[in-house]
Amino acid sequence: MKRRPTLAGLTMMLVVALAACGGGPQQDTSGHGGGKDTGSYTVRQDDTAKVTGVRDGVRHVTRRTTRATRPHLVRKCGTESRKVKHTKRSHGRKRTYYTTKKVRDCHKVRRGTERYTRVLRSEHWCVRLDDVNGKRTVDDQWFRVNSTVYGRVQGEDDRAKVTIEPLRKGC
Repeated sequence: MKRRPTLAGLTMMLVVALAACGGGPQQDTSGHGGGKDTGSYTVRQDDTAKVTGVRDGVRHVTRRTTRATRPHLVRKCGTESRKVKHTKRSHGRKRTYYTTKKVRDCHKVRRGTERYTRVLRSEHWCVRLDDVNGKRTVDDQWFRVNSTVYGRVQGEDDRAKVTIEPLRKGC
């Protein structure tokens, strides 16, 4: 019977050990302020937060969509009666009786189809840099950026030195 407190103590020690080892939520270790996430992609640990290079080109990949159909589901509810068993014990006797209870049952059923816009490719913005981080041998590297960085780099002269904060490598 003394197993339960021992097991609870071991569980608590395991939780504390995991929390100390970083089992909790991920922390931003870049040293920058805690702003909003700029997109669905994040910079990996092996990538640097900021990249400097010579502007070689920009690319805006538009969103591609198509019209598609899917089943249209509607909520259908109905009431039904269920028999409920009740048992009472008093003075050593057991008394059982039944009542009916109305129960509402709801579920989704298919009723026709509906048209919607399916996204085949999401919209994204890319910048191509030469001489990445001052290395003359690293040329033609594509970086995906958000729209504000893209607009700023697009306004720069061709072959101008720019510093960007990429969302990820590649385009």
